[in-house]
Amino acid sequence: MRLSAVALRAAGAAWRECFPMQGCDVALWFPGHMAKGLKKMQSSLKLVDCVIEVHDARIPLSGRNPLFQEILGLKPHLLVLNKMDLADLTEQRKIQQHLAGEGLKHVIFTNCIKDENVKQIIPKVTELVGSSYRYHRSENLDYCILVVGVPNVGKSSLINSLRRQHLRTGKAARVGGEPGITRAVMSRVQVCERPLIFLMDTPGVLAPRIGSVETGLKLALCGTVLDHLVGEETMANYLLYTLNRHQLFGYVQHYGLDGTSDNIEHVLKRVAMWLRKTRKVKVLTGTGDVNVVQPNYSAAAHDFLRTFRSGLFGPVMLDHDVLQDCPPADRDSAPTEW
Repeated sequence: MRLSAVALRAAGAAWRECFPMQGCDVALWFPGHMAKGLKKMQSSLKLVDCVIEVHDARIPLSGRNPLFQEILGLKPHLLVLNKMDLADLTEQRKIQQHLAGEGLKHVIFTNCIKDENVKQIIPKVTELVGSSYRYHRSENLDYCILVVGVPNVGKSSLINSLRRQHLRTGKAARVGGEPGITRAVMSRVQVCERPLIFLMDTPGVLAPRIGSVETGLKLALCGTVLDHLVGEETMANYLLYTLNRHQLFGYVQHYGLDGTSDNIEHVLKRVAMWLRKTRKVKVLTGTGDVNVVQPNYSAAAHDFLRTFRSGLFGPVMLDHDVLQDCPPADRDSAPTEW
């Protein structure tokens, strides 16, 4: 029997107040800052008029690579927060205000799969380039844009979406659901005819150091690192902790559970039973062999993460804790460019 929304919320009195970080070594999860990719980006700057940084809208305030602004900061900068369909954006104005305080005044939320808000990008890029000094590129009639971001945030999807919107043509950049699809800085790809605009895709580049274990876990949940490096059961445990704390109980309805739980072993056991990912094993006891049903916890954790990333648990804001520390949004002073 499925619980009502009121009953589910009432059940949340004993959720964990913190997540155990012991034994979580972020340095082992992330392969450094990928210096080779950064050097290629720097060497391409003389050919570039503007930088588009793409990031995941579920973690708008954490996990971005600070080196992008430091190294590419001389160029006009547009932040695209992609996968907005998966993010809870009820505090979108507060997110905008926080980013503006960091110097990011030009932010657009997108869903590149459905081309949502993508049409705003070319006019904004044209405005930014037109109001900036182009140095030795002032004679060029075309605009060249460098697309950067951490792995698996939708850089290639953005390029393909822009081509659909403005050129009515098919894919030009490979896309995938895991990090590492784009391996090198590509040659220029045309995305618009008037004005004539080319984009350069780049491999995902992580920061040299991840600020905290929790930031690392958020990045991992969003697929910026291969799951096996962190451990799917560890990630599933952190996801359950996050969903319960934020009273997001879509997992209960999706798997037909009889109630909420903060015990990952209990939840994964029920998920494995629901998926029929079990096996019978013989256990030797004092009275003979006994057949025991053993759940496949790994398969259950994999499905739990996959379902979350597909948005089937509902929209989520993984940076909710960071937003709570931000000052209240001022309606008059908050940016209005979305």
